[in-house]
Amino acid sequence: MLNKIKELREISQNFSVLYVEDDLPIQNSVSKYLKKIFKNIECANNGLEALDKYKKDMYDIVITDISMPKMNGIEMIEEIVKINNEQEILVTTAHNELNYLHSSINLGVNGYVVKPYDYEVLNNELYKISKKINKFKENENFKQQLDNMVKQKTSELQSLVEFQSKNYDKTLYSMVELIERRDTYTAGHSKRVAHYSELIARDMGYPENECKLLHQAAILHDVGKISTPDAILLNPNSLNDIEYKLIQEHVEVSYKLLKKIPMFESLCDIVYSHHERYDGKGYPRKLKGDEIHPMAHILIIADAFDSMTTNRIYKSRKTVSEALDEIQCLSAKQFHPDVVKYALITLKDIIIDENINQLPKTRLEQERFAYFYKDRLSSLYNHHYLDIVLMKNERDNAFKHLYIIKLQQFSKYNNEYGWKAGDKVLAKIGNYLHESVEKALIFRVFGDDFVIISDSKTDVEAITKGINNILENIYVTFFIKHIKLKTNKITKVSQLERI
Repeated sequence: MLNKIKELREISQNFSVLYVEDDLPIQNSVSKYLKKIFKNIECANNGLEALDKYKKDMYDIVITDISMPKMNGIEMIEEIVKINNEQEILVTTAHNELNYLHSSINLGVNGYVVKPYDYEVLNNELYKISKKINKFKENENFKQQLDNMVKQKTSELQSLVEFQSKNYDKTLYSMVELIERRDTYTAGHSKRVAHYSELIARDMGYPENECKLLHQAAILHDVGKISTPDAILLNPNSLNDIEYKLIQEHVEVSYKLLKKIPMFESLCDIVYSHHERYDGKGYPRKLKGDEIHPMAHILIIADAFDSMTTNRIYKSRKTVSEALDEIQCLSAKQFHPDVVKYALITLKDIIIDENINQLPKTRLEQERFAYFYKDRLSSLYNHHYLDIVLMKNERDNAFKHLYIIKLQQFSKYNNEYGWKAGDKVLAKIGNYLHESVEKALIFRVFGDDFVIISDSKTDVEAITKGINNILENIYVTFFIKHIKLKTNKITKVSQLERI
């Protein structure tokens, strides 16, 4: 509970709160408590007084009693919702009859706390509301930054195009390389998609000028990713819902960028539709069937085919045959059935470069990669990367030995001396392992354990001595378990957890 209160203070201390309560002893007591969390607390004795205050100064959160003189809580909420139907409201009342609860819910309140107060319940409701407010503000800030970035990048792009208008193809490739230079996985993606798109279009009988137009649209289809934050674009892990929505915005950004440049205007509608689906379940406009630009149907298949046949960290590429089988299965769902018929013939003899993958190649790419897979405390790798290594090791058998270093009584030590003291111990062990263990990958997992994975045996006796020196004056102990990967099939971190 203490951690949650601490986090609640951190995320909500700058919020303004209007607290409405006619019982003055309760008002004094609760407002004192609320001031420990929020910097700006305004109190009112009834709904009418609170409504006057609200009209003069908007608040992030309104906390209100129901039964009050002059104007009750329900009446006040009705008026507030007329002013701002997205206002965050928390109801507190000694009345638990269904009609009050139903009235509050129908007005869209965010929470309901019954008096006498259970402060843990109150904290939980405030925490949920504060997280929601923060997320909304973050999204608004991001949208503003995105708008500014689009304006800036549009200006830069217009200048670049005007400067290089005599060399159209070079301009296209320069812009794409600017994006693909940020991400190992996307390198070459646009060129491959353009090649596949043009092949299909030619086999479908499109005239030369339209094949050329489609090729150019495919080259530029992901240009909007120039505004996608690195933390999302370069993240090799699965994206959460919010991150996925943010990366989806690259389609709108691409369209807006290209629409404003006369030389690209003829292809912007193709680009705008490259994530739509034949069944209408795509984005951003949920177009379906013939509502989608005819050449975009080709681009959609080419884009999906390249994604399927390119290695990702957590997902091995499909063979050409497997990818085409999936495309056929999704005919009339994701893909236009007429285009599918041609794609199955056109793409069946494509040779895929098996070396295309998401693993870093340059020093800069390695540093970006480490951002997602390094443990901040110990500078060792984290459990996400161990999952990848174990998964890859199942295929290539690069590592034969795995050692688990399990600390014991560490939670007790943390509780007694505090997490900062515990972090110092973990950092010392991490630094020692990093400096002492050669030709191995070292990970911090499960909070206070470590894993060493190597091709050859590690000197367990030396490691034991080194860690004993670090733990010499504290009661934390440890043991080391050796697992031979050749005889024990370990392919994911969860298996180690059970061990």
